[in-house]
Amino acid sequence: MPLATIWKTVVLYLLVVISMRIMGKRQIAELQPFEFAVALMISELAAFPLSDNDKTIMDGLIPIVILVACQFMISFISVKSTKAREFICGSPRIVIRNGCLQEENLRKELFTITDLLEQLRIANIQNVSDVEYGILETNGELSLVLKSQKRPLTPSDLGIETEYEGLSLDLIIDGVINYKSLELAKLDVKWLERQLKDNGWPNPKDIFYASLDTQGNFYFQPKRKAAKNRICPF
Repeated sequence: MPLATIWKTVVLYLLVVISMRIMGKRQIAELQPFEFAVALMISELAAFPLSDNDKTIMDGLIPIVILVACQFMISFISVKSTKAREFICGSPRIVIRNGCLQEENLRKELFTITDLLEQLRIANIQNVSDVEYGILETNGELSLVLKSQKRPLTPSDLGIETEYEGLSLDLIIDGVINYKSLELAKLDVKWLERQLKDNGWPNPKDIFYASLDTQGNFYFQPKRKAAKNRICPF
């Protein structure tokens, strides 16, 4: 493979990664239609100089930069203007109201009853009549609000008080100590090593994952290779 091709591949790959990073932290399913179109165009433009040796890297780089700039500008306008956002992304539409299908809205969104029933089954809802509101979001996802009689019981329904849970801190991930989490927990490496040693694992590199919750409960799981015939602590 020519050196020029390798060079173009590496540069364009990095450019695509940076471009997608600039577009924000979203999964494919959460992208707006115009964002998805931009992502497809970026991938096509990146492949263009690689498939044609007569094209230089600038033939792919310049259009990608322009596309990302346009996308960033549209996103900025959408954030600042509600009307602009509705024009570009559309607006959520109610497709189920008080257990009744909204036929007109379904037709406007070209959303079939078959598609709707599939989304209900995915959400483990068997009957349309159980749904108070079904809202088709701008990214195509269906948000569902069950009727109060059909919602699962919660501790508040039973008058049970619960303690604050918060988020667990990741202390070790694949043998690597997370010093920031230790600092947030106001702990040090010696404390962590002592916890592991008390459970028979003196080396943090042998730990696949370890965490600490807000109640002070320490959890860890050793790597499979390190554990061998030893039993995990859960």
